[in-house]
Amino acid sequence: MASTGPERREEEDAVAGEDEDTGAQVAPIVKLEVVAVTTGEEEEDAILDLKAKLYRFDKEGNQWKERGVGTVKFLKHKGSGKVRLVMRQSKTLKICANHLVLPTMTVQEHSGNDKSCVWHATDFADGELKDELFCIRFASVESEYSFIPVISFIC
Repeated sequence: MASTGPERREEEDAVAGEDEDTGAQVAPIVKLEVVAVTTGEEEEDAILDLKAKLYRFDKEGNQWKERGVGTVKFLKHKGSGKVRLVMRQSKTLKICANHLVLPTMTVQEHSGNDKSCVWHATDFADGELKDELFCIRFASVESEYSFIPVISFIC
């Protein structure tokens, strides 16, 4: 049952008041300045850019531990031609892998999973050089099949 009395008029006036421009201006409390952000990737070109989940092997616990979910990139330096693998977590952009791709590296399919690859690298993601065993898992087999040839070609 529809209301036709004073309650309905008050509702209509309230709705009409929301659309009405009062001319009031609100000044910002804090003024933000533009900040230049450097990623360290400015002098590099992306060769490959894929979404993946990265694991590292924990020798002490004898198990795989998740390092992060995000974008893995192969970046080629414009001057030196060196290629490095960089992976950042999706939401925080924290680096979870950062190492050079060297001719001594071998990448192989992880046994039992056709969407995963395994390799050894000396990584600098935590701010110190450490020898790590990595495993990366992709959403599709096609992504993995584009990852292995690129890293094999670079090496």
